[in-house]
Amino acid sequence: MVNAYTNRTYRRRVRSNDLVSFRVAVKQTDLWVSACIGLETETRDLVLDCRLRLETYIREHPEFAVMLVPGPDDPYAPDIVKEMLWAGKRAGVGPMAAVAGAVAQHVGSGLLRHTDQVVVENGGDIYLRVARPATISIFAGASPLSEKVGLRIPPEQMPMGICSSSASIGHSLNTGVMDVLCVLSPSCALADAAATALGNRLQRADDLEKVPGWADRMGGLLGGVVIAGDRMAAWGDVELTAL
Repeated sequence: MVNAYTNRTYRRRVRSNDLVSFRVAVKQTDLWVSACIGLETETRDLVLDCRLRLETYIREHPEFAVMLVPGPDDPYAPDIVKEMLWAGKRAGVGPMAAVAGAVAQHVGSGLLRHTDQVVVENGGDIYLRVARPATISIFAGASPLSEKVGLRIPPEQMPMGICSSSASIGHSLNTGVMDVLCVLSPSCALADAAATALGNRLQRADDLEKVPGWADRMGGLLGGVVIAGDRMAAWGDVELTAL
């Protein structure tokens, strides 16, 4: 099951019959995009743009890439860096905890200049804007609940960021005990940072019941779901559906 994440084989199960799907990969950025038309060139240009801005900023501010606590505001930073700094401060983590969500949001919002509908998936973090209800399958590694439950997102909640963090799947830094924690927010960068922050606080299975309170105090989140083994908890304005 974990190999399904590592090798991105879960992408084969994406069903979007009315959209065109394609992959764009640049260095560590590996996106799966669905849109009304093929936009590979436009997507690659947007990825190159945000990577250039991030890489240039990191060369000038190397501490940005390694800090594990919120960084100071920088009015001269590129917009994507400002978004990551804001999200990290809101969630109480370093700004790089928001990078996958911020890139997905940057690319997705840019593509909306060329298409009315777009889905950008970046290592399990998703920017979503489509004209109909969408169901997002929750991948939870070896948990018996993995891919048995989905999140139904109505179009009136979009654009939406749906981001996940895990202590057992993927390469992101997470010190918690859950198989997956999935967060919904209008800001994809905040959803990404919040998923990491909330996941890090989960040190025991009994902590599942504390997540809604932690999330409410953070602010800016619509809701989420967390899975640890055979246990699951959900909170906020989310609709779960059996798959």
